[in-house]
Amino acid sequence: MTSSIINDLQWRYATKKFDAGKIVPKEKIEILKNAFNLTATSYGLQPIKLMVIENPTIKKELIEFSMHQKQVQEASHLLVFCVVIEIDADYVSRYFEMVEKTRGTSSTILAPFRDILIDEFNQKRDEEVFHWSKNQAYLAMGNLLTVCAVEKIDACPIEGFSPEDYDRHLNLTEQGLRSVLIMPVGYRSEDDFFSDFKKVRKPVEEIIIEIK
Repeated sequence: MTSSIINDLQWRYATKKFDAGKIVPKEKIEILKNAFNLTATSYGLQPIKLMVIENPTIKKELIEFSMHQKQVQEASHLLVFCVVIEIDADYVSRYFEMVEKTRGTSSTILAPFRDILIDEFNQKRDEEVFHWSKNQAYLAMGNLLTVCAVEKIDACPIEGFSPEDYDRHLNLTEQGLRSVLIMPVGYRSEDDFFSDFKKVRKPVEEIIIEIK
């Protein structure tokens, strides 16, 4: 199979060692920020936010809360994927106000769907909302991993960190947020031997089910 994006995805790997001297240009970070904003989310509610950390001191401080994974400090930027803690009637209503303003759709048309969503979230337990929101963060990370590959930015998706410590250290709770995923981005070190490893994947025919 010959395809530019398939070649990009073959090039991508979970970077184990970054070149700390190489910084991702501002314009590339802007691409990642906009790609995050354009990620698909359930109902379009975007219950996620992205913290982009370039400050070397803060990245160093976060290593101890990241299972001492050095990529957190060595990478050009550290992306912290967060979810909004409270999805209530006001949050849902603000989204529909934005729809009305952006698309010019009448509030009369939007009101029934808005009310259904408000009722649905009112009935959910906090943990249910959190897990729903966390799923949206995973969608965003997957999207950014692909964008990074296309833009030749190295990345390492990480679940192994202490969200509670991140939340405290970065004052996320005060901002109504909880951290759920982190992803250092930058450029691979020349001596990261993992970059030469062949990808280990099942044959496509083993993981794809086609119904014709």
